[in-house]
Amino acid sequence: MQIDRLLDTVVKLGAADLHLTVGRQPTIRMHGGLRNLQTKVLDSDDMVTLMKSITPERNQQELQEEGGSDFGFAYGDAARFRVSVFRQRGDLAIVLRQIPTKLLTFDQIGLPDMVKDLIRRPRGLFLVTGPTGSGKTTSLATMIDYVNQYLERHIITMEDPIEYYHYHKKSIVNQREVGSDVPSFAEALRRALRQDPDVILVGEMRDLETIEAAVRAAETGHLVFGTLHTTGAAKTIDRLVDAFPVSQQNQIRVQLSTALIAILSQVLMRRVDIKGVVAAYEFLVITPAIANLIRDNKSFRIDSMIQTGKRYGMQLLDDHLWSLYSKGWISAEDMIDKGKNQAGLRDKVLAAGGQISRPELLGGEDDEE
Repeated sequence: MQIDRLLDTVVKLGAADLHLTVGRQPTIRMHGGLRNLQTKVLDSDDMVTLMKSITPERNQQELQEEGGSDFGFAYGDAARFRVSVFRQRGDLAIVLRQIPTKLLTFDQIGLPDMVKDLIRRPRGLFLVTGPTGSGKTTSLATMIDYVNQYLERHIITMEDPIEYYHYHKKSIVNQREVGSDVPSFAEALRRALRQDPDVILVGEMRDLETIEAAVRAAETGHLVFGTLHTTGAAKTIDRLVDAFPVSQQNQIRVQLSTALIAILSQVLMRRVDIKGVVAAYEFLVITPAIANLIRDNKSFRIDSMIQTGKRYGMQLLDDHLWSLYSKGWISAEDMIDKGKNQAGLRDKVLAAGGQISRPELLGGEDDEE
Protein backbone atom coordinates (compact mmCIF):
# COMPACT_ATOMS: atom_id res chain seq x y z
CA MET A 1 0.00 0.00 0.00
CA GLN A 2 1.65 3.25 -1.14
CA ILE A 3 0.71 6.64 0.28
CA ASP A 4 1.56 8.39 -3.03
CA ARG A 5 -1.19 6.62 -4.95
CA LEU A 6 -3.75 7.42 -2.25
CA LEU A 7 -2.75 11.09 -2.13
CA ASP A 8 -2.86 11.32 -5.94
CA THR A 9 -6.48 10.15 -5.79
CA VAL A 10 -7.36 12.67 -3.06
CA VAL A 11 -5.83 15.54 -5.08
CA LYS A 12 -7.37 14.42 -8.39
CA LEU A 13 -10.89 14.09 -6.93
CA GLY A 14 -10.58 17.23 -4.80
CA ALA A 15 -11.54 15.30 -1.64
CA ALA A 16 -11.50 17.11 1.70
CA ASP A 17 -10.12 14.28 3.86
CA LEU A 18 -8.50 10.84 3.66
CA HIS A 19 -9.25 8.38 6.50
CA LEU A 20 -6.92 5.41 7.07
CA THR A 21 -7.76 2.84 9.75
CA VAL A 22 -7.39 -0.91 10.34
CA GLY A 23 -10.19 -3.15 9.04
CA ARG A 24 -11.46 -0.75 6.35
CA GLN A 25 -10.45 0.37 2.88
CA PRO A 26 -8.93 3.86 2.63
CA THR A 27 -11.90 6.26 2.71
CA ILE A 28 -12.27 9.81 1.40
CA ARG A 29 -14.69 12.56 2.40
CA MET A 30 -16.32 14.27 -0.61
CA HIS A 31 -19.08 16.92 -0.41
CA GLY A 32 -19.74 15.88 3.18
CA GLY A 33 -20.15 12.11 2.46
CA LEU A 34 -17.71 9.19 2.94
CA ARG A 35 -16.57 7.03 0.00
CA ASN A 36 -14.38 3.91 0.09
CA LEU A 37 -11.51 3.71 -2.40
CA GLN A 38 -11.38 0.48 -4.41
CA THR A 39 -8.24 -0.93 -2.81
CA LYS A 40 -7.48 -3.58 -0.19
CA VAL A 41 -8.72 -3.45 3.41
CA LEU A 42 -5.92 -2.04 5.61
CA ASP A 43 -4.22 -4.20 8.26
CA SER A 44 -1.87 -3.28 11.15
CA ASP A 45 1.30 -3.64 9.05
CA ASP A 46 -0.11 -1.38 6.30
CA MET A 47 -0.85 1.31 8.89
CA VAL A 48 2.68 1.22 10.34
CA THR A 49 4.20 1.48 6.83
CA LEU A 50 1.89 4.36 5.85
CA MET A 51 2.55 6.21 9.12
CA LYS A 52 6.36 5.91 8.79
CA SER A 53 6.30 7.12 5.18
CA ILE A 54 4.93 10.57 6.11
CA THR A 55 5.54 11.18 9.84
CA PRO A 56 8.64 13.18 10.88
CA GLU A 57 10.90 11.66 13.55
CA ARG A 58 9.84 14.02 16.34
CA ASN A 59 6.13 13.32 15.67
CA GLN A 60 6.80 9.56 15.75
CA GLN A 61 8.35 10.17 19.17
CA GLU A 62 5.28 12.13 20.30
CA LEU A 63 3.01 9.36 19.01
CA GLN A 64 4.93 6.86 21.17
CA GLU A 65 4.73 9.05 24.28
CA GLU A 66 1.31 10.74 23.96
CA GLY A 67 -0.65 8.33 21.76
CA GLY A 68 -1.15 10.92 19.00
CA SER A 69 0.51 13.68 16.99
CA ASP A 70 -0.50 16.44 14.52
CA PHE A 71 1.67 17.97 11.80
CA GLY A 72 1.61 19.61 8.37
CA PHE A 73 2.84 17.67 5.35
CA ALA A 74 3.62 18.91 1.83
CA TYR A 75 2.96 16.46 -1.01
CA GLY A 76 5.42 17.89 -3.51
CA ASP A 77 3.88 20.89 -5.27
CA ALA A 78 0.53 19.14 -5.69
CA ALA A 79 -1.01 19.77 -2.27
CA ARG A 80 -0.53 20.24 1.47
CA PHE A 81 -2.15 18.21 4.21
CA ARG A 82 -2.88 18.64 7.89
CA VAL A 83 -2.23 15.20 9.39
CA SER A 84 -3.43 13.63 12.63
CA VAL A 85 -1.89 10.25 13.58
CA PHE A 86 -3.30 8.48 16.64
CA ARG A 87 -3.65 5.13 18.37
CA GLN A 88 -6.98 3.33 18.61
CA ARG A 89 -7.59 -0.18 20.00
CA GLY A 90 -3.83 -0.72 19.98
CA ASP A 91 -3.49 0.04 16.25
CA LEU A 92 -2.78 3.22 14.30
CA ALA A 93 -5.24 5.50 12.50
CA ILE A 94 -4.46 8.50 10.29
CA VAL A 95 -6.63 11.37 9.06
CA LEU A 96 -5.22 13.67 6.37
CA ARG A 97 -7.09 16.90 5.60
CA GLN A 98 -6.26 18.52 2.29
CA ILE A 99 -5.41 22.20 2.78
CA PRO A 100 -6.59 24.29 -0.17
CA THR A 101 -3.60 25.98 -1.79
CA LYS A 102 -5.52 28.33 -4.06
CA LEU A 103 -6.46 31.63 -2.50
CA LEU A 104 -9.99 32.71 -3.44
CA THR A 105 -11.23 36.21 -4.28
CA PHE A 106 -13.96 38.22 -2.52
CA ASP A 107 -16.37 37.46 -5.36
CA GLN A 108 -15.69 33.72 -5.32
CA ILE A 109 -16.58 33.37 -1.65
CA GLY A 110 -19.27 36.05 -1.63
CA LEU A 111 -17.80 38.28 1.10
CA PRO A 112 -19.66 41.59 1.61
CA ASP A 113 -18.00 44.44 -0.36
CA MET A 114 -17.87 46.61 2.76
CA VAL A 115 -15.15 44.27 4.10
CA LYS A 116 -12.65 45.74 1.60
CA ASP A 117 -13.10 49.24 3.07
CA LEU A 118 -12.82 48.01 6.66
CA ILE A 119 -9.59 46.08 6.15
CA ARG A 120 -7.90 49.18 4.74
CA ARG A 121 -8.19 50.76 8.19
CA PRO A 122 -4.95 51.25 10.16
CA ARG A 123 -6.30 49.89 13.45
CA GLY A 124 -9.08 47.89 15.07
CA LEU A 125 -10.29 44.35 15.77
CA PHE A 126 -12.02 42.39 12.98
CA LEU A 127 -13.51 39.07 14.13
CA VAL A 128 -14.51 36.14 11.93
CA THR A 129 -16.64 33.62 13.82
CA GLY A 130 -18.51 30.37 13.23
CA PRO A 131 -18.43 26.66 14.07
CA THR A 132 -15.50 24.38 13.12
CA GLY A 133 -15.40 23.80 9.35
CA SER A 134 -17.42 26.91 8.48
CA GLY A 135 -14.72 28.39 6.22
CA LYS A 136 -13.30 30.99 8.66
CA THR A 137 -9.72 30.24 7.60
CA THR A 138 -10.63 30.65 3.92
CA SER A 139 -12.35 34.02 4.52
CA LEU A 140 -9.39 35.30 6.53
CA ALA A 141 -6.90 34.08 3.91
CA THR A 142 -8.83 36.04 1.27
CA MET A 143 -8.72 39.22 3.40
CA ILE A 144 -5.00 38.84 4.18
CA ASP A 145 -4.29 38.26 0.48
CA TYR A 146 -6.22 41.46 -0.41
CA VAL A 147 -4.12 43.50 2.05
CA ASN A 148 -0.97 41.78 0.75
CA GLN A 149 -1.81 42.67 -2.87
CA TYR A 150 -2.92 46.28 -2.48
CA LEU A 151 -1.35 47.78 0.66
CA GLU A 152 2.17 48.20 2.03
CA ARG A 153 1.94 46.46 5.38
CA HIS A 154 3.93 44.14 7.61
CA ILE A 155 1.56 41.21 8.24
CA ILE A 156 2.28 38.69 11.03
CA THR A 157 0.05 35.62 11.28
CA MET A 158 -0.02 33.13 14.15
CA GLU A 159 -1.72 29.86 13.23
CA ASP A 160 -2.09 26.27 14.46
CA PRO A 161 -1.15 24.88 11.97
CA ILE A 162 -0.40 27.22 9.04
CA GLU A 163 -2.96 26.39 6.35
CA TYR A 164 -2.72 28.85 3.44
CA TYR A 165 0.79 29.99 2.51
CA HIS A 166 1.07 33.72 1.73
CA TYR A 167 4.00 34.99 -0.33
CA HIS A 168 5.32 38.57 -0.14
CA LYS A 169 3.55 40.87 -2.61
CA LYS A 170 3.14 44.56 -1.81
CA SER A 171 3.28 43.62 1.88
CA ILE A 172 5.75 41.55 3.92
CA VAL A 173 4.10 38.40 5.36
CA ASN A 174 5.61 36.43 8.24
CA GLN A 175 3.68 33.33 9.32
CA ARG A 176 4.35 31.74 12.72
CA GLU A 177 3.16 28.23 13.50
CA VAL A 178 2.10 27.63 17.09
CA GLY A 179 3.94 24.54 18.35
CA SER A 180 6.95 24.79 16.03
CA ASP A 181 7.81 28.51 15.65
CA VAL A 182 6.32 29.72 18.95
CA PRO A 183 4.86 27.91 22.00
CA SER A 184 1.43 29.63 22.21
CA PHE A 185 -0.88 32.25 20.69
CA ALA A 186 -0.47 34.51 23.75
CA GLU A 187 3.34 34.34 23.51
CA ALA A 188 3.25 35.01 19.74
CA LEU A 189 1.07 38.09 20.32
CA ARG A 190 3.28 39.40 23.10
CA ARG A 191 6.34 39.13 20.84
CA ALA A 192 4.53 40.49 17.76
CA LEU A 193 4.20 43.98 19.21
CA ARG A 194 8.01 44.32 19.11
CA GLN A 195 8.17 43.21 15.47
CA ASP A 196 6.79 46.41 13.90
CA PRO A 197 3.55 44.82 12.58
CA ASP A 198 0.73 46.69 10.84
CA VAL A 199 -1.61 43.68 10.57
CA ILE A 200 -1.80 40.74 13.00
CA LEU A 201 -3.81 37.54 12.44
CA VAL A 202 -4.58 35.47 15.55
CA GLY A 203 -5.68 32.01 14.39
CA GLU A 204 -7.71 31.34 17.53
CA MET A 205 -8.67 33.54 20.48
CA ARG A 206 -9.14 30.62 22.82
CA ASP A 207 -8.20 31.98 26.27
CA LEU A 208 -8.36 35.13 28.36
CA GLU A 209 -4.67 35.98 27.88
CA THR A 210 -4.95 35.83 24.07
CA ILE A 211 -8.19 37.86 24.00
CA GLU A 212 -6.65 40.56 26.24
CA ALA A 213 -3.50 40.75 24.10
CA ALA A 214 -5.52 40.96 20.85
CA VAL A 215 -7.72 43.80 22.17
CA ARG A 216 -4.64 45.65 23.44
CA ALA A 217 -2.91 45.28 20.05
CA ALA A 218 -6.01 46.67 18.29
CA GLU A 219 -6.12 49.63 20.70
CA THR A 220 -2.44 50.47 20.19
CA GLY A 221 -2.72 51.04 16.46
CA HIS A 222 -2.73 47.65 14.72
CA LEU A 223 -5.31 45.95 12.53
CA VAL A 224 -6.00 42.63 14.28
CA PHE A 225 -7.92 39.71 12.74
CA GLY A 226 -9.14 37.00 15.10
CA THR A 227 -11.43 33.96 15.09
CA LEU A 228 -13.87 32.56 17.64
CA HIS A 229 -16.16 29.50 17.62
CA THR A 230 -19.35 31.50 18.17
CA THR A 231 -22.48 31.90 16.04
CA GLY A 232 -23.92 35.36 15.53
CA ALA A 233 -22.50 38.82 16.17
CA ALA A 234 -24.28 39.59 19.46
CA LYS A 235 -23.29 36.20 20.95
CA THR A 236 -19.66 36.87 20.00
CA ILE A 237 -19.59 40.08 22.05
CA ASP A 238 -21.18 38.28 25.03
CA ARG A 239 -18.62 35.45 24.74
CA LEU A 240 -15.69 37.91 24.76
CA VAL A 241 -17.06 39.78 27.80
CA ASP A 242 -17.87 36.53 29.67
CA ALA A 243 -14.25 35.37 29.29
CA PHE A 244 -13.27 38.07 31.80
CA PRO A 245 -13.78 38.08 35.59
CA VAL A 246 -16.93 40.02 36.61
CA SER A 247 -14.82 42.84 38.07
CA GLN A 248 -13.25 43.51 34.63
CA GLN A 249 -16.36 43.15 32.46
CA ASN A 250 -17.30 46.83 32.38
CA GLN A 251 -13.77 47.75 31.39
CA ILE A 252 -13.63 45.20 28.53
CA ARG A 253 -17.01 46.45 27.23
CA VAL A 254 -15.57 49.96 27.00
CA GLN A 255 -12.42 48.61 25.28
CA LEU A 256 -14.44 46.52 22.79
CA SER A 257 -16.70 49.47 21.96
CA THR A 258 -13.67 51.41 20.73
CA ALA A 259 -11.47 48.57 19.40
CA LEU A 260 -14.00 46.45 17.45
CA ILE A 261 -14.62 47.40 13.81
CA ALA A 262 -16.65 44.43 12.54
CA ILE A 263 -17.83 40.88 13.20
CA LEU A 264 -18.39 38.46 10.32
CA SER A 265 -20.19 35.31 11.47
CA GLN A 266 -20.53 32.49 8.95
CA VAL A 267 -21.87 28.98 8.37
CA LEU A 268 -21.15 26.70 5.41
CA MET A 269 -24.17 25.32 3.53
CA ARG A 270 -24.38 22.43 1.07
CA ARG A 271 -25.53 23.59 -2.39
CA VAL A 272 -28.48 21.68 -3.82
CA ASP A 273 -28.32 23.11 -7.36
CA ILE A 274 -24.69 22.11 -8.04
CA LYS A 275 -22.03 20.07 -6.22
CA GLY A 276 -20.31 22.29 -3.70
CA VAL A 277 -20.85 24.60 -0.76
CA VAL A 278 -21.78 28.25 -0.16
CA ALA A 279 -21.18 30.41 2.92
CA ALA A 280 -24.02 32.27 4.64
CA TYR A 281 -22.95 35.39 6.54
CA GLU A 282 -24.09 37.59 9.40
CA PHE A 283 -22.25 40.89 9.22
CA LEU A 284 -22.03 43.58 11.91
CA VAL A 285 -20.21 46.87 11.37
CA ILE A 286 -19.53 48.82 14.57
CA THR A 287 -21.22 52.23 14.23
CA PRO A 288 -21.27 54.82 17.07
CA ALA A 289 -24.81 53.64 17.99
CA ILE A 290 -23.68 49.99 18.22
CA ALA A 291 -20.57 51.01 20.19
CA ASN A 292 -22.95 52.59 22.75
CA LEU A 293 -24.96 49.35 23.00
CA ILE A 294 -21.75 47.37 23.67
CA ARG A 295 -20.63 49.86 26.32
CA ASP A 296 -24.06 49.88 28.02
CA ASN A 297 -24.34 46.04 28.06
CA LYS A 298 -27.31 46.03 25.66
CA SER A 299 -26.06 43.44 23.16
CA PHE A 300 -29.62 41.99 22.97
CA ARG A 301 -30.56 45.04 20.85
CA ILE A 302 -27.78 44.46 18.30
CA ASP A 303 -29.84 42.21 15.98
CA SER A 304 -32.44 44.92 15.40
CA MET A 305 -29.64 47.44 14.71
CA ILE A 306 -28.17 45.07 12.09
CA GLN A 307 -31.58 44.96 10.42
CA THR A 308 -31.67 48.75 10.09
CA GLY A 309 -27.97 48.98 9.13
CA LYS A 310 -28.26 47.70 5.55
CA ARG A 311 -26.67 50.87 4.16
CA TYR A 312 -23.46 49.87 5.98
CA GLY A 313 -23.61 46.44 4.34
CA MET A 314 -24.91 44.78 7.52
CA GLN A 315 -27.11 41.69 7.36
CA LEU A 316 -28.59 39.10 9.70
CA LEU A 317 -27.73 35.44 9.19
CA ASP A 318 -31.40 34.46 8.71
CA ASP A 319 -31.86 37.10 6.00
CA HIS A 320 -28.86 35.79 4.06
CA LEU A 321 -30.02 32.18 4.48
CA TRP A 322 -33.45 33.18 3.13
CA SER A 323 -31.89 34.86 0.07
CA LEU A 324 -29.80 31.71 -0.66
CA TYR A 325 -32.93 29.55 -0.29
CA SER A 326 -34.92 31.90 -2.57
CA LYS A 327 -32.25 31.51 -5.28
CA GLY A 328 -32.66 27.72 -5.04
CA TRP A 329 -29.09 27.22 -3.78
CA ILE A 330 -29.85 25.60 -0.40
CA SER A 331 -32.64 23.38 0.91
CA ALA A 332 -35.38 24.57 3.28
CA GLU A 333 -34.34 21.91 5.81
CA ASP A 334 -30.69 23.04 5.91
CA MET A 335 -31.75 26.67 6.14
CA ILE A 336 -34.00 25.98 9.15
CA ASP A 337 -31.31 23.82 10.83
CA LYS A 338 -28.69 26.58 10.60
CA GLY A 339 -31.01 29.55 11.21
CA LYS A 340 -31.28 31.46 14.50
CA ASN A 341 -35.07 31.95 14.49
CA GLN A 342 -36.08 28.50 13.24
CA ALA A 343 -39.82 28.95 13.74
CA GLY A 344 -39.76 32.23 11.78
CA LEU A 345 -37.93 30.66 8.83
CA ARG A 346 -40.25 27.64 8.84
CA ASP A 347 -43.31 29.90 8.72
CA LYS A 348 -41.81 31.91 5.84
CA VAL A 349 -41.19 28.72 3.82
CA LEU A 350 -44.77 27.51 4.35
CA ALA A 351 -46.24 30.96 3.63
CA ALA A 352 -44.30 31.03 0.33
CA GLY A 353 -45.76 27.63 -0.61
CA GLY A 354 -42.50 25.73 -0.01
CA GLN A 355 -42.19 22.11 1.15
CA ILE A 356 -40.42 20.87 4.30
CA SER A 357 -39.71 17.15 4.10
CA ARG A 358 -38.62 16.51 7.71
CA PRO A 359 -41.63 16.32 10.07
CA GLU A 360 -39.61 17.34 13.16
CA LEU A 361 -39.02 20.77 11.57
CA LEU A 362 -42.74 21.40 11.17
CA GLY A 363 -43.17 22.65 14.69
CA GLY A 364 -43.60 21.43 18.20
CA GLU A 365 -42.11 22.21 21.55
CA ASP A 366 -38.61 23.05 20.36
CA ASP A 367 -39.48 26.32 18.58
CA GLU A 368 -36.98 29.02 19.36
CA GLU A 369 -37.84 32.64 20.03
